[in-house]
Amino acid sequence: MILIAPSILSADFSKLGDELKAIEKAGAEWLHIDVMDGHFVPNITIGPIVVSKIRKISDIFFDVHLMIEHPEKYIEQFAKAGANLITVHAEACNELEPLIKKIKEYGCKAGVSVNPETPIDEIKDVIGMVDLVLVMSVHPGFGGQGFIKEVLPKIKQARDMINKTKKKIYLEVDGGINKENAKTVKQNGADVLVAGNFVFTSGNYKEAIQSLKDA
Repeated sequence: MILIAPSILSADFSKLGDELKAIEKAGAEWLHIDVMDGHFVPNITIGPIVVSKIRKISDIFFDVHLMIEHPEKYIEQFAKAGANLITVHAEACNELEPLIKKIKEYGCKAGVSVNPETPIDEIKDVIGMVDLVLVMSVHPGFGGQGFIKEVLPKIKQARDMINKTKKKIYLEVDGGINKENAKTVKQNGADVLVAGNFVFTSGNYKEAIQSLKDA
């Protein structure tokens, strides 16, 4: 089953509550929440306060993606704000294992992400501990970027690595996803597609989400 996780980064923040209800009604299973600090990536987005506010209006699965330095300082805050899954970047952590354990101690599922230029082998020692692997198909920091097709072999490598664990681990791809490339991304093993710009600028959220599922 393919899950669609529209990225909050592309939503209309002047009516965020309505946007959240709309994508849920349109068939999205997850909400992808991009957290940026202006240091790890050159942009600043939202923090735990916003997450806690929108948690009050929806039970949708909150997929919180921390694109920040020192993520260990904020795990508790995002968990208490309502995150269901918290993903950290391999590039932002010297030691992933204790961070993954900390995420789970606060009752959340744990994910690990790699940027387009980072070899998937960087996470091989912790892949059996996580619930999700996120492969970035754009350079993190901004929405609306084009899909980097050179990451397709990495998606396949990640799927092969996951399969060897014999565990249920989601493989998520984030960046430039649309109905033209969704089929190829899924064929390489992805089962969660993050689609912000494609969904939120579509004019019809339900049709856009269904087109990704049907691709």
